[in-house]
Amino acid sequence: MGVAIEGGCYCGALRYRVTAPPVLRAQCHCRACQHIAGGGPNHFLLIPPDGFAWVAGVPARFARPDLEDTVTREFCATCGTHIATRRPGLAEIVLKAGTLDDPDRDYGGPAMAIFCAEKAGFHLIPEGIPAFPGLPVRGERR
Repeated sequence: MGVAIEGGCYCGALRYRVTAPPVLRAQCHCRACQHIAGGGPNHFLLIPPDGFAWVAGVPARFARPDLEDTVTREFCATCGTHIATRRPGLAEIVLKAGTLDDPDRDYGGPAMAIFCAEKAGFHLIPEGIPAFPGLPVRGERR
């Protein structure tokens, strides 16, 4: 990876740096992501944990106490921007594409769409990318 990926929240209180190539670029249509994204799909990158670091601020964290094996969401306590998700059983960090300083360069677009069985009728899936009704088996490219 030539250039470090950088980004942060809307108000600038949280900043991060990515120094490892993303494992995956995708979009998720599950209902939880629709809530977090404000109605659209969640565009994200999977980042190896040793290639991600907070460089300014400390994120607030939230995990639903009523769900088993729930994800932990990391966000700015000042402006509310959701930046990252950590999912049990997944080593990589789910990083929100909208928080990148240069999303065209560093995200560019998804390689797949997941949880399409839950997608809203107005969600768009780019032509030519694999779309899965749920979470694909690791390495699956339908």
